[in-house]
Amino acid sequence: DKIKDKILRNQRVKDKMPFSKNIPPYPGPNKMRDCYCTVNLDQEEVFRTKIVEKSLCPFYGEDFYCEIPRSFRHLSFYVFDREVFRRGSSIGKVAVKKEDLQKYHGKDTWFQLQPVSADSEVQGKVHLELRLSEVITDSGVINHKLATRVLECQGLPIVNGQCDPYAAVSLLGPSRSEAKKTKVKRKTNNPQFDEVFYFEVTRPLSYTKRQFDVEEEDVDKLALRVDLWNASNLKFGDEFLGGVRVPLRVLGQAGVHDAWYFLQPRENGGKSVKVEELGSLRLNIVYTEDHVFPSEHYTPLRDLLLHSANVEPVSASTANILGEVCREKQEAAIPLVRLFLHYGKIVPFISAIAHAEVNRTQDPNTIFRGNSLTSKCIDETMKLAGMHYLQVTLKPIIDEICAEHKSCEIDPVKLKESENLETNRENLRHYVDRIFNVITTSGVRCPTVMCDIFFSLRESAATRFQVDQDVRYTAVSSFIFLRFFAPAILSPNLFHLRPHHPLNPQHLLHSDPATSRTLTLISKTIQTLGSLAKSKSANFKESYMAAFYDYFNEQKYADAVKNFLDLISTSGKWDQKSIETPIMLKEGFMIKRAQGRNRFGLKNFKKRWFRLTNHEFTYHRTKGEGALCSIPIENILAVERLEEESFKMKNMFQVIQPERALYIQANNCVEARDWIDILTKVSQCNRKRLSTYHPSAYLNGHWLCCKLSADAAPGCTPCTGGLPANIQLDVDGDRETERIYSLFSTYMTKLIKMQEACGSKSVYDGPEQEEYSSFVIDDPQETYKTLKQIVSAVQTLEQQHTKYKRDKFKKTKIGSQEHPIGDKSFQCYIRQQSESSTYSI
Repeated sequence: DKIKDKILRNQRVKDKMPFSKNIPPYPGPNKMRDCYCTVNLDQEEVFRTKIVEKSLCPFYGEDFYCEIPRSFRHLSFYVFDREVFRRGSSIGKVAVKKEDLQKYHGKDTWFQLQPVSADSEVQGKVHLELRLSEVITDSGVINHKLATRVLECQGLPIVNGQCDPYAAVSLLGPSRSEAKKTKVKRKTNNPQFDEVFYFEVTRPLSYTKRQFDVEEEDVDKLALRVDLWNASNLKFGDEFLGGVRVPLRVLGQAGVHDAWYFLQPRENGGKSVKVEELGSLRLNIVYTEDHVFPSEHYTPLRDLLLHSANVEPVSASTANILGEVCREKQEAAIPLVRLFLHYGKIVPFISAIAHAEVNRTQDPNTIFRGNSLTSKCIDETMKLAGMHYLQVTLKPIIDEICAEHKSCEIDPVKLKESENLETNRENLRHYVDRIFNVITTSGVRCPTVMCDIFFSLRESAATRFQVDQDVRYTAVSSFIFLRFFAPAILSPNLFHLRPHHPLNPQHLLHSDPATSRTLTLISKTIQTLGSLAKSKSANFKESYMAAFYDYFNEQKYADAVKNFLDLISTSGKWDQKSIETPIMLKEGFMIKRAQGRNRFGLKNFKKRWFRLTNHEFTYHRTKGEGALCSIPIENILAVERLEEESFKMKNMFQVIQPERALYIQANNCVEARDWIDILTKVSQCNRKRLSTYHPSAYLNGHWLCCKLSADAAPGCTPCTGGLPANIQLDVDGDRETERIYSLFSTYMTKLIKMQEACGSKSVYDGPEQEEYSSFVIDDPQETYKTLKQIVSAVQTLEQQHTKYKRDKFKKTKIGSQEHPIGDKSFQCYIRQQSESSTYSI
C-alpha cells in the first residue's frame, strides 16, 4: 500500500494562521511588537508569515499548503518578534502532536502559546539494547551487570547549522549517579555509535539457575537514562538534544530488551513562565493521512465519478452529490478537479454543472457569483492549469513593482507628509495601465483547457439570457478577472509569483506594507475594469477610488476587455502555444557542491542563486548577476534525491547531466521536494532521460551505493520517473479517489438523509420538508439510484480499510524502528510484551 500524508485546507491546502492575541508588550517605552509566525515540521521551518508591525494582537490571515514529504512527530507554530537589529526572538510556540491533529481538524481553535526553551526542543529517536547478565568473580560470588548498547540515533535536530552528537548514559537509583559517554560523531544527525557500557546491578536475593528472577524491590529503584548532546565549541556549553528514561523492569524474565525510543524533553528543564503571559494563537488545521490501495480497489467509485458528466440530470451524478453533502464546496472541488483533469474529463464535467447552474439563475447580474460547486471547480482548475500562464503574464511586472517601491497611496487620509497625491496617482495609473495591457494581450497564451471551459460558460449564459448582450462577457470575466488575475495581483505569493516571506532572519526587513498597499489598489482597479459593470463609481466604497477610476472611463478599455474575453472563450482545440520568451518557473538560494573537489572542506559547498525557466536551469553568485553555469533543459537526464550519508547533509538532490551530476542542498524538505518535482516535470519529455541512477555520490574513486569504480557506470537504482509531461499538474488518480471516498465516509449520515429526501419527494409532491431543503434534487428516482451505488462502493472500501487497519495493528511492534516507544506508548509496550511472555516482577 502507498501511505501518503498531507496538510489540506480551503483554497489549495492549508494551515490557516489568522490571529494572535494578548502578546506580552515589549519591555521598553514602545510597547508594541513586530510579530511574525512560522510553521515547522518538528524543528524544520517550512513556512513564514508576513510581519505584522506595531501590534500585540497581530492578524496574519495567511494560508499554507504542504504535501508532507517525510515522517514527523509535531506540527509546530512559533511566534517571533522582529527586534531592533532585525533579528527574530521567540515569544512562544504551539506544538501539536501528529496523533492529536485530528482533534482540531477543520476547526478554528485558540491555542495558548507555550514557552520556548532549548530543553523542550527535541526530535529524533535512539536505538538501545539492554542485557542483564551474571558474572562470577574469582571468589565465587555471583554479580549481575547491565550491558547497555547505544546503537544509533536518527533525525536529531541540527543546532546552529551543526550536529556533533554524543550520548551520555547513566544508571539511576537511590544511590547511583554513574555516567558514561560515547565518542562524539561529527557532522551527522544520524549517528552510528554502537558502543557498550557496563553497570553493576545489586542483587539482594540469591540467584538460582532454575529461574532468572529480577527482584521487584531492587528493580523498581533502578532506571537507565540516555541523554543526547550536541558537542558545542561555544562558551555556553553543550546543547541538550533529547533523552529517554528506561525502567529496568522492561528486561522482564528474559533479561534482554532491544527497542527504539523517541527522545523526550528534559524533565523540569524549561523556564518557569506563566503560560497565560505569552498570549494565544488561533489556527485552523486540516490534516489528512490517506492510505491508498492498489488501483483496482477504486474502480467502482472511480467509474461512478467519471460518468458524472453523462448523467441526466447532472444533479443526480456522483460528483454533484459529493458537492451537496460536503460541508464546504471547496472540500469536494479539490479532489474532483484533480481527478477529472487527470483523466481528461474536466471540460465536459464543468460544462454540465455550469449549464445546470445557469438554468437555475434568474438574474444575469448574479451569474456565477455564489460559492457553488461550479465556481469552486473552475477556481481550482484555473489554479492548476493556469499557474504558468500567470507566471509569464504577471510575474515580470509584479517583480518590477516590488523592486521599485514607488509610492502609490491615493487615500488623502493615509498620505504621508513627504508624498504628493498627484505623483502617487500617476505612479498607480502607470502600473494599472501596464498590468491591464499585459493581461489583455495575453489571450494567445491562455491554456486550452481554460479556453474550452470559458467557451462553454459563454454559450450557456448567452443561450439562457438572450436579451442581455453583455452576459457572454460577464460570465467569463467573473472568473478570469475576479477569481484569477485580481487575487494573483493582491497576493502574488499564494500564486507563486513571489516567494513566500523569506526564511532567513536577516531578510526580515524586506517586508514592505507600502508595496502590499500598491498591489491592493491595482487589484481593485483591474477587477473593476474587467467586470464591465454599468456603473463604475458604484463599485467603490471609497470616494478616492471612484475619482481615480475616472482615468479609465474610456471606451478603449472596455473594447480591450471584450476582445480579450472573445479570444479566450473561442471554441477550438488548438495546441498549446509555444512561447519564445523564457518562463521563470522557480528561483531561490540553495547550496551547491563544486564539481571535482575533495570530499571534505567547506570550500566544496557554496551558496548560489538558482533559477529555472522552461529553457534552462542556471545558478548565479547572487540574484541579478550573470549565470555562473547554465544547464539546458534538454541536458537534464534525471532529477533524484541524494542519500544523506553521501555528504552527511539533509535535503540534498542531484541534477544528472550527460557528463556529471550537480549536487544541491535545499533549505528544507518541502523546498527540496518542490525543486525535484518542477525540475522533473519540465525535463520529462527529454529523449535521453535515464531509467536508472546512483542514489549516492561518486567519491574517492567509487560510487558509495554500489561500490563500482567507473564514474560512467550505469545506475544501480531505477529512476522515480513516470510523472506526466505536463508541467502544470502531477496527480495521483487513486489518491484523489481515496480522498473522495473519505469525504463520502465522513458525510455518510447526509447521504442517508439525502436518500430519505428522494423518497419523500417521490411520494409527496408538496411543499419541501425543512430538513431536506438544503439538497438540490431534480430527479428523485435517478438521484436515489446513484446514492445507492455510492453507498455500496463506499461500504466496500470501508471493509478494505477495516481489514487493512486490523492487519496493520497485528503487525505493529511497539519499539521497532517504525514504531518507537514514546511517552504514551510505554504502557502499550509493557502490555504487548506481557501477551507474549510471563513476567516474574
